[in-house]
Amino acid sequence: MGKLWLTVVCCWLASCALGATDFVWKTGSTMNVACASGEEPVVQVALDLLKRDCEAVLSQPFSVMETEGDIYIGTQGKSTLLEKVAKREGIDLSCLDGHPEAFFIKVLKNGKLLVAGSDKRGTAYGILELSRMLGVSPWEWWADATPEKKTEWRIEAGFCKLDYPTVPYRGIFINDEDWGLMPWSYTNHEPSNIKGQIGPKTHARIFELLLRLRANTFWPAMHECSVPFFFTEGNKEIADRYAIYLGTSHCEPMMRNTNGEWRRVGKGDYNYLTNRENVLAFWEERVKLLRQSDDIYTLGMRGIHDSGMLGAKTVDEQKRALTDILKDQRALLAKYKGDVTRVPQVLIPYKEVLDVYNAGLEVPEDVTLMWCDDNYGYITHFPTAEEAARPGGNGIYYHISYWGRPHDYLWLSTLSPYLIYQQMKTAYDHGIRKMWILNVGDIKPAEYQIELFMDMAWNINQIEQEGVTRHLQNFLAREFGTQASAYLLPMMQEHYRLTHIRKPEFMGGTRTEEKDPQYKIVSDLPWSESFIHTRLAAYQELEDKVAIWGRLMSETKQATYYQLVQYPIQGASQMNKKCLYAQLARHGKTDWKQSTAAFDSIVSLTRHYNTPKWKGIMDYKPRNLAVFLPIPETHTAESLKPDRPYLYKWNALEAAEGNPVMWEHLGYEGKAAGIRQGEAVSFSFENCRADSVEVELRFLPTHPINGKDLRIRVEVDGQPSDIISYRTYGRSEEWKQNILSNQAVRRITFPLGKSTSHRLTVHAIDEGILLDQVYLYAKQ
Repeated sequence: MGKLWLTVVCCWLASCALGATDFVWKTGSTMNVACASGEEPVVQVALDLLKRDCEAVLSQPFSVMETEGDIYIGTQGKSTLLEKVAKREGIDLSCLDGHPEAFFIKVLKNGKLLVAGSDKRGTAYGILELSRMLGVSPWEWWADATPEKKTEWRIEAGFCKLDYPTVPYRGIFINDEDWGLMPWSYTNHEPSNIKGQIGPKTHARIFELLLRLRANTFWPAMHECSVPFFFTEGNKEIADRYAIYLGTSHCEPMMRNTNGEWRRVGKGDYNYLTNRENVLAFWEERVKLLRQSDDIYTLGMRGIHDSGMLGAKTVDEQKRALTDILKDQRALLAKYKGDVTRVPQVLIPYKEVLDVYNAGLEVPEDVTLMWCDDNYGYITHFPTAEEAARPGGNGIYYHISYWGRPHDYLWLSTLSPYLIYQQMKTAYDHGIRKMWILNVGDIKPAEYQIELFMDMAWNINQIEQEGVTRHLQNFLAREFGTQASAYLLPMMQEHYRLTHIRKPEFMGGTRTEEKDPQYKIVSDLPWSESFIHTRLAAYQELEDKVAIWGRLMSETKQATYYQLVQYPIQGASQMNKKCLYAQLARHGKTDWKQSTAAFDSIVSLTRHYNTPKWKGIMDYKPRNLAVFLPIPETHTAESLKPDRPYLYKWNALEAAEGNPVMWEHLGYEGKAAGIRQGEAVSFSFENCRADSVEVELRFLPTHPINGKDLRIRVEVDGQPSDIISYRTYGRSEEWKQNILSNQAVRRITFPLGKSTSHRLTVHAIDEGILLDQVYLYAKQ
């Protein structure tokens, strides 16, 4: 039975109870919570958070009792208090059975409240669900989201709710922490004379956020600039207190931060083939330390910090080595953790490990296979039927922040929420349901994308039912009120649309980690003067609106608004102005002062962001890349790229025939659509005087779903083209171009007959075709 059906039945039964009353807490009245002191630490943590929330909203805390109260809280199978109340009230808690991390909330007939969890995390999530119902944002600390004051908290008679996650392991990876979280933590939030230390005070805040978001998994920061997580006293203890599963990334096996730890305590080379004894001892020490902890072990081996494994040069050599490594690692887990099949483990076929996996590496059936996106939001592998059926299941490691080729995006978090949903829903539908990990960079300013991702991991069916637009509007309404959200929603949608066309970090035409010196210099984008002015006008309109609403926000909402809305939009706008005015000035079309002023604005905006609480958290120029710096004044006699006039232009959802698969606000104009395998969409056009036309197809640069290809066939007036593929391989030049522009382009020429009416049809041969736009040009 689904959780929705159970909840409906429970609520119907509750509503039938005669004489039921509301649960009411009025400011000034005494409120007691009954919860046994023997509950797990994470339950006590959640109670403390709820108490803090009640003080913020109702101006008073509650008292915690052992036996009787106005709210009863307990964990199934662990709480005699819960058993007693359930028996007395005639409540059947079997709905929690078989659902890890589930919670059940019910208003009792006498107006009291019951919160039950199927385990310690479920109870904690249930407690913090009360905070949500009270009106407290998960971002109350991380985005200074001050909740509205109330004089009364009321939950209607008959209310009951059963909820539990659809993805068992859900969490974040703190990565590329060099410019935000790390300096902010050790110089400001948790001052330390140890450079790069991210300590338990900082991690407690992170884990508090995870609990509020109903997440349970954390991969700690692992760059060389940071002190390794386990080398700071108190970090592991605070993770245990918050019941957080710790894990590690694809290049950090056996709960070891190889990058930071091997150079401190390792002996010899990190080479399993030549130094096996010391490598195993390095792993064993950590497994022994964590033998009583809830952790997720990454298996396999790569080199130190995202490099290939040492010693094994060919795929066959790597395969033999990894086969032995897996056996040794699982033997260590069995030695210290018992039944190895009950220990959460993951293998991440990433980079060269994927080649070894494809060469037939045998992975134990109970180990989760974790797949990755291409670092830019497009998932590179979806499980086969055999992989989807494995007992260990499948996971995903997904990026909304990235350092690397073709260009970093570490400053503003602009990955389209609509693309995140489309990719993750496709992943879920194809069996990626065991573990979802999100690379969040420094957490800020990725607040909304993080919440969307975690809400999908908790209950993707609810997001499917309500849609991403409604989810975004609810997010904005919770933070800024219903009236404001109606105006802010289209602003945020336009912000995400514009940054989907080109991320702020990509505006300089530069690239990272490329040998060609031309990519180190800010240069022209392939845009016409009219396109540039249209984009600048769109950003100016956004900036005008965001400034107006900034003045209208109440004092208690100013900081939240600045962090969640104003800085991201204004920062993106000013980066566009800096680079695009420079492009115009380079061609003598405007004054260089406009570009310089935009740079100064970015500096000022960031300085304002880094208020005393957040000093050091925001850096507008990570890695000091050329695109972030003032643009040197240069001039050229070359012309700007001219507009190419088109005969017709369609978005995929504007197809005249066919059944396109709608995805909300996807693509350049928010009207991209899928084409089901074996189906087609058609576009009609008339009175075309050209003898032949060029059809330009623009797709989202996705990767094959069935592991083979992305093929289409085009027809004009019944004339078929050859089969066309737009799949890319590895980090090819075409893939780089696609990622920077968020489109994959194919062009085909067709002769036209004498008919005045024409039809253009696009057939999908493979699964996963996502068509964005179609342009029709007269062939020269």
